Amino acid sequence: MDTVSYNRNAWNKQSKEGNRWSIPVSSEVIHAAKSGDWNVILTPNKSVPRDWFGDLNRKRILCLASGGGQQAPILAAAGASVVSFDNSDEQLAKDQLVADRDGLDLNAVQGDMADLSVFEDESFDLIFHPVSNVFSEQIRPVWKECFRVLKKGGRLLSGFMNPMFFLFDHEEAEKSGVLQVQYSLPFSDLKSLAKEKLEKIRREGWAYEFSHTLEDQIGGQTDAGFSICGLYEDNWDDKATPLNKYAPMYICTFARKFDQ
Repeated sequence: MDTVSYNRNAWNKQSKEGNRWSIPVSSEVIHAAKSGDWNVILTPNKSVPRDWFGDLNRKRILCLASGGGQQAPILAAAGASVVSFDNSDEQLAKDQLVADRDGLDLNAVQGDMADLSVFEDESFDLIFHPVSNVFSEQIRPVWKECFRVLKKGGRLLSGFMNPMFFLFDHEEAEKSGVLQVQYSLPFSDLKSLAKEKLEKIRREGWAYEFSHTLEDQIGGQTDAGFSICGLYEDNWDDKATPLNKYAPMYICTFARKFDQ
């Protein structure tokens, strides 16, 4: 089974089991967003600055690999016309559930984040891409496709993992409390893990993960044609990894597609 299909099945399983990113927001949250009281996250904790969005009224937004009934419905309630594009059918179903329940302008489309060929050039005003390219083997095709489908002046808001996270065996660190460098970068579940650890991932139905260099994450955006206009870092929860005590585990960027 190819990686995209495997990860679709894995995320369908996680979504059914009530993963943190698979719990739809309430009607109260949507009602507040319709009144202008809203925020969304690209990473676990910090809200995205509102000035990164500009005016959302009637803007066309692509929520890229962002399913789960959370960010996409909130942005639709805030006044945007939203397309949620995700690899997981279950995650998309939760976006659609909230949209149907609360009367939102949201369309759910299933597909791989590295292939946006279903969309024409310059189709969107803004792309909202939270931490999810950790599940894609290659990231530069994602940035190139984002650039293609954004209108001139369009905005790309993205969150991604700090690659240093993948230096360590976090399962062992959780047991011992000791962080020890274990892997070289870039990391790949398929290439970096011992056979028994990879078999455990498959047995448990977890998605495959891949680190990407900062050169590919940030340099990949600028090489695709974007200008980086903003950046901030965020932490994971303390209980998630001992590494959280020493360095931010997430990076968010605000990029623009200016006239060439």
